[in-house]
Order: sequence, then C-alpha cells, then structure tokens
Amino acid sequence: MSIPADFRAVLSDGDPRCPENPLPRLVVLHGSHLEGCLHVYTIEAMTEIEEGIKKLPRGSVARKKASRKILGKSWETEVDKDGRIVLPQRLREQIGLTGLATMTAMGDYFELWDADTYERFEAEEDDDDDIDPLLYLDSTQPPGDD
Repeated sequence: MSIPADFRAVLSDGDPRCPENPLPRLVVLHGSHLEGCLHVYTIEAMTEIEEGIKKLPRGSVARKKASRKILGKSWETEVDKDGRIVLPQRLREQIGLTGLATMTAMGDYFELWDADTYERFEAEEDDDDDIDPLLYLDSTQPPGDD
C-alpha cells in the first residue's frame, strides 16, 4: 500500500535515522481495542509511548496491560523507495482491508482503515454535524461526552 507523501514526510521527521537513511520507519499498532482501524506512529512517537510504559511500576497491572496492548500489539516496518509498505495479511484481515485503504491524520499518529469501513464510520459520526468541532477545543468535556 502506498503512503501519501504528506504522511511520509511526517514519518521521516519522526525517525532519527532520517535523512541519512531516506527510508523512514513506522510502527503499526493493532488489536481488537482499536475498533476497525490500525494506528500508525512515527518511531519517535512510539519511543515516547514506550518511555511512558517504563515509568509505570514494574509488575503493576497497568504496566502489564499497557505492555501487552501496545508493545505486544505493534509491528515495525520501513517505507520502501517507492513510498509503500506491505501490510501483513493478519493486519489486513483485522480491519477487513480488501481493497482501497483510507488514512486519516490524528495528530501524533494516523489511522489506517478499509475505505468502505471508514466511509460507514464517518457517516455515523456525521450525526452531530450541527456541532462546530472547534467547541471540542474550548471545553474540558466535549459535546456529546456527558
């Protein structure tokens, strides 16, 4: 699958090996807790997450759960010279990816969806079209989260 140029630039910026090595790495987070999509992180973002996990007390339930659901459900790969990655079949199956993929920016990561699934998901989210999304930034409790 081809990674859009804008996303490749972010991946390059977030990989300490770049620009010496022009092929940026990325980390794909998977697991049933992601509800229909995969999360894709830069190397630097995943390093921050790993550091956060290491700060949890050794042997704690929180550290074990975070390690299993994040570190145990991550896959690192590299973008090839043509700007593509080969997503393993098990990850494609997890999100029902059979045709086109959709990638959507989420700030410090991006989501990877089957295009048809994302279209349905987005249609469901559009139920609150009358809410200005900037309101989410001005409140400690976003509209609809009560």
